[in-house]
Amino acid sequence: MKKGHLVVVLAVVSIAAIAILAHRARASVRVPALEKPLPPPTVDPAAYNAKMLQLANLPPQTDCAPARRRLEPRPGRQTERKNRRRTLPAPARSSAIAIHPAAYAGKQSASRLKTIGRRKPARRPRPCPAPLWPVHTVLPQAGALLPFKRIVTYYGNFYSRQMGILGQYPPAQVIARLRAQAAAWARADPSTPVELALDYIAVSAQQAPGRSGRYRMRMPGGQIDKALRMARQIHGLLFLDVQPGWSTVQAEVPPLAKYLQQPNVELALDPEFALIRGKRPGKYRGTLNAAAINFAARFLAKLVARNHLPPKLLVIHRFTQRMVTGSGRIRPLPQVEIVMDMDGFGSPAEKISAYRDFIERRPVQFTGFKLFYKNDVKWGGHLMTPAEVLRLSPRPSFILYQ
Repeated sequence: MKKGHLVVVLAVVSIAAIAILAHRARASVRVPALEKPLPPPTVDPAAYNAKMLQLANLPPQTDCAPARRRLEPRPGRQTERKNRRRTLPAPARSSAIAIHPAAYAGKQSASRLKTIGRRKPARRPRPCPAPLWPVHTVLPQAGALLPFKRIVTYYGNFYSRQMGILGQYPPAQVIARLRAQAAAWARADPSTPVELALDYIAVSAQQAPGRSGRYRMRMPGGQIDKALRMARQIHGLLFLDVQPGWSTVQAEVPPLAKYLQQPNVELALDPEFALIRGKRPGKYRGTLNAAAINFAARFLAKLVARNHLPPKLLVIHRFTQRMVTGSGRIRPLPQVEIVMDMDGFGSPAEKISAYRDFIERRPVQFTGFKLFYKNDVKWGGHLMTPAEVLRLSPRPSFILYQ
């Protein structure tokens, strides 16, 4: 082999060796797998469950017994005899009875005599039904207000004196009254801190179709900003209340996103004023289904995730069966806590009955109770006190005054 050829061969061998070593080095290096992001932390489960049980306020059950686990019978002599008798051929049984008729008759008579004079055994009480409260659902993310606080709220619209206290008094007087009312709740239940809030009707149902033809009016930004300033003044929450009229939740909630993405702004929906075309608000009662409510919850959850916010609150007002349909399909989310609020005026007995029928017996997550300064007194003769409301089971976490 010539000297030039030898040099070429050695060069090729060297390059091949270097390539092999490089390949082995790459193979030995492990690329770390991409780690999935950890889910946001939740509230402390023990503290949450303890407070939920306190809110449930379960009455004592005296006419029922705790459900017992049903056990399978143990095989024994008596069972074996019964099994043997069941397997005895029919002719053998009949012949045995024919041969000893007096013996069988005597045994039956003796057994009847033994029962004479005995008292019937006491009937066992029925098993206690499983309690509906507290509700077993998802744990909210860390920073959730409920169930650790009680929210005391004033309701209304600045354009109307008839729609609630927010339109009846100047802002300073509204705030002073709200603080006094919250103090009464703090005295009635010292174990639950009170959070102040305003519930401002941001989309108001109308008796006329208006320019949109949807029988609703969206409040101008200046009015919502005024409500937001008042909420910040009391270091509290602002609920934007939506009365869709002939519009929909899907159409009315997204335009409020610039407010809802703020940490102290929440959402409320009023099914009474969600009507189909052909029925005017105020003349007919409306309704919302679970799909519309779940849409609002998912919309809020996206805002929470995108803006790194504490969990949002979604309040649903109701006071009839048909006002909310499919309530069993409403889904609370870790980012959104849902409150079903009993919204109706009348006597204490009427309000408590409606609360039991439409809130207590249809559990979702948390409950609310609305009190009317004027209509409860006018139509029911009495405004319920915090102590009276706290006797309810479950105890409301959201208190709304109109």
